Amino acid sequence: MKKIKAGIIGGAGYTGGEVLRLLLLHPQASVEFVYSRSQAGKPVHTIHQDLIGSTDFVFSDSFTADIDVLFLCLGHGESKKFLAENTIDPTVCIIDLTQDFRLADQATRGDRQFVYGLTELHRNKLAAAKSIANPGCFATAIQLALLPLAANAQLQEAFVTGITGSTGAGQSLSETSHFSWRANNIQPYKTLSHQHLAEIEEQLKMASNTPIAVHFVPWRGNFTRGIFISATVRSSLSLAEATSCFKNFYSQAPFVTISKDPISLKQVVGTNKAVLQLEQQGDHLVIHCAIDNLLKGAAGQAVQNMNLVFGLPETTGLELKANFF
Repeated sequence: MKKIKAGIIGGAGYTGGEVLRLLLLHPQASVEFVYSRSQAGKPVHTIHQDLIGSTDFVFSDSFTADIDVLFLCLGHGESKKFLAENTIDPTVCIIDLTQDFRLADQATRGDRQFVYGLTELHRNKLAAAKSIANPGCFATAIQLALLPLAANAQLQEAFVTGITGSTGAGQSLSETSHFSWRANNIQPYKTLSHQHLAEIEEQLKMASNTPIAVHFVPWRGNFTRGIFISATVRSSLSLAEATSCFKNFYSQAPFVTISKDPISLKQVVGTNKAVLQLEQQGDHLVIHCAIDNLLKGAAGQAVQNMNLVFGLPETTGLELKANFF
């Protein structure tokens, strides 16, 4: 099979680096360029230092049109600017990892119609897509925890807490991403107002045909990567019925696992897995979900969608081992 020619725009950030790592080891992909205006001319391994010895790529401030797929790993709002300033051939698949095209009223860009890229929800649409809006990291974890109930008319409202590592804030330093602030420290932020709520509620409404309120309190954690969320809902289902609902919904999802035992971040960090666990007290059901924010919550899911578009098994290049020890 001819290799998929891939380009990366915004290759110097955490997400761009993760996409590059995955594609360098992907058996059916060939990286054609890694674009970064801020780092142009520098060897990629001077920024992504774990890639020393793995690639001789140099960051470029130009790119070629001779590609099959383009990953946009830019800051939020920058993808719209990039596409306004550059003409991309309509045959090229664009996978955007910003929030620029995730909502239905923002999904049209010229002749392109972006498909929301939660693989487990829109698998068939994504397989035929030429423009994909990758979900947010918290949005991925929360939707995976709630979609089986929503799709089976078992969800009206959810109360969610979630904690994320410092990489979720991006590579640019801020007061709350410094080691001296993060170490031995946690903090809630954007209480009930996180930017991912809009896409979560829109997709849940599409799955259930009714509005669903999600009340979300995110936390900054004192670790580098990973997301752990807990969603509390009222449910008339027994634990066995709810578990069966989840297993049926994800029966064709190779990266989603339902655990009967307590779960932890270490089971998923470094992988494209989402691991869920259900608990019940009375008429309250709690769904826990753990993912790696940079992989299943970003770059891994983007490559998973690329695999779908080009007719490959979803797991191609993504069978990764967790660093459990």
